[in-house]
Amino acid sequence: AAAAVTVTHDSLLNVCMDAKHHKTEPGPEGQLYGQCILWKDNACCTANTSLEAHQDQSYLYNFNWDHCGAMPEKCKRHFIQDTCLYECSPNLGPWIVQADTSWRKERIRDVPLCQEDCEQWWEDCQDAVTCKVNWHKGWNWTTGTNQCPKGAMCQKFKFVFPTAAALCEQIWSGSYRYTSHHRGSGRCIQMWFDPTQGNPNVVVTQYYA
Repeated sequence: AAAAVTVTHDSLLNVCMDAKHHKTEPGPEGQLYGQCILWKDNACCTANTSLEAHQDQSYLYNFNWDHCGAMPEKCKRHFIQDTCLYECSPNLGPWIVQADTSWRKERIRDVPLCQEDCEQWWEDCQDAVTCKVNWHKGWNWTTGTNQCPKGAMCQKFKFVFPTAAALCEQIWSGSYRYTSHHRGSGRCIQMWFDPTQGNPNVVVTQYYA
């Protein structure tokens, strides 16, 4: 039984999910772009994916951040970081679940985000504008990119997501979970970290695995 436990445990560490743009297994990527550079020593994304993560309407998902007018840069950087974490991190194993969509076989669910990362995201985005609570579904895709569905009203984030927890937990249908754990605690995943100090999410994955 112990051997079986070890196998399961190890299979959750250092893995890439089976999704649209992920590599089959993580490894070094010297040319990662911009905010995704944090993962260059060990990444599930390619350099090309990291570059596209920074485009306003990239071919990754044809997703338009500016669906209710231009999203402020200070807010957009959190979404870029969120994309980098999702595409590049090899430390999300314990939260990978099956996904029943045409474009990916696996997704993440309830990843425990550090409180600071979630609060800062909300803080910097509270005055940005959107028309939807869950960005995974319900858009009008007739033009090939996401537009607000008929009758949906554009409102500031702070009205759509009244709290940081609401933003982090609802925007990607439960991909993240708001926690009261702090950065460096070893109990929560950091969207942001200083790569010169190593990747703090490795120990978090070990803890939850």
